[in-house]
Amino acid sequence: MLPDLDTLHAALRAGTTCRTDLIAQAAAAAASPAGNAVFLHPTFDAASQVARAADAAARAGKPLHPLAGLPVSIKDLFDMAGEVTRAGSAARHDAVPAAADATVVARLRDAGAALVGRTNMTEFAFSGVGINPHFGTPVNPCDTAVARIPGGSSSGAAVSVAIGAAVAGLGSDTGGSIRIPAALCGITGFKPTARRVPLAGAFPLSYTLDTACAMARTLSDCIAVDSVIADAPVIPRVTAAGAIRLAIPRQLLLDDLDDVVARAFDRAIGRLSAAGVRIEHMDLPELNELAGLNAAGGFSAPEAYAHHRALMATHRDQYDPRVLARIERGAAMSAADYIALHRARLDWIARMEARLASFDAVACPTVPMVAPAIAPLVGDDALFFRTNGLLLRNTSAFNFLDGCSVSMPCHAPGELPVGLMLSHGPMRDAQLLGTALALETIVQPSQRGG
Repeated sequence: MLPDLDTLHAALRAGTTCRTDLIAQAAAAAASPAGNAVFLHPTFDAASQVARAADAAARAGKPLHPLAGLPVSIKDLFDMAGEVTRAGSAARHDAVPAAADATVVARLRDAGAALVGRTNMTEFAFSGVGINPHFGTPVNPCDTAVARIPGGSSSGAAVSVAIGAAVAGLGSDTGGSIRIPAALCGITGFKPTARRVPLAGAFPLSYTLDTACAMARTLSDCIAVDSVIADAPVIPRVTAAGAIRLAIPRQLLLDDLDDVVARAFDRAIGRLSAAGVRIEHMDLPELNELAGLNAAGGFSAPEAYAHHRALMATHRDQYDPRVLARIERGAAMSAADYIALHRARLDWIARMEARLASFDAVACPTVPMVAPAIAPLVGDDALFFRTNGLLLRNTSAFNFLDGCSVSMPCHAPGELPVGLMLSHGPMRDAQLLGTALALETIVQPSQRGG
């Protein structure tokens, strides 16, 4: 398993490893049984060439970006020049290869990152479970006894980091697709405010909610990727733990927690409180409005339907039936209802921002369960959709808020992974990241350094 960037760079400076060797280690991880179905199109040979060039530049004393020559994976919905962007679907097997890189991919290349391949995902990014009937489902590496879901939709991206095939996985987050797999696989994920990162060249799910972002070993590593893809580095405002004020809403976000998640969250909050963080349980009744606001399909269904109409007309039989059913819900939403939802969202955001203005972040479990087994979900639609709804419940609230959000591991050694989520409103990224950096080692001291 590859450690965090700080540990890697210390080893590079000490001469105990080189970037070329790190790519070889990543390739070995991808080729291992744990790497099954993680990559749809691996490019480790090309990545090795990039790493060799970075090693040579380092020996010559040239300045390098922290990601230079290091393995970074790319979710299959981002364009890479000359390759077909399938977005995890068999329905796009005959699509025209991309003429150019997506903006975020181009920026990673410019920073010198060694791109190790396209990672598997939920078809068209439309599920938080991570099961893919076309190309197989990456298995969560957290449990060697039971094949568990990786979470989605950025399933392969999360597993690529968790098994050491990448130092960071570029993904997307529309309702939780970065933070859900990060939480379930025991790594860190960051969802920035959507407008900060360009989406040109990314296959869309929801034009309103889509966000490009990354998963990595630590929050600092996620920030390193964000600074590249946003092309406008956020300077986190780190403060002492005793000056931090966290809100824990009484509504919705703590409902129906399984025992492992409840214990891990309570322990994490206890550690934060003992470190001087001010924890305040508060009423946030706006959270109870979300189900009603999104009852007709929210933004994802109608916006996906608008994008998919032509493809469904010719390749309908090649869609995952569960994804197809969710997309087709969008056909029933009228233009008037769609406009009304946008206006209602603006009002909801304004009320939420007012309630949260005096807090440094909202704290809750990222998802209310540990990773469930894959097998029961494959053949049971009712169980699948119930599980999907629970997985997305907490994370999607902050996509609807147009906010920023991080998931950090908070489980004890030997437990299945659990994520603690810290979130805030739009363009509060610097405040949120500063808060999260101050609390990261308190929440889970054993996570840093791999």
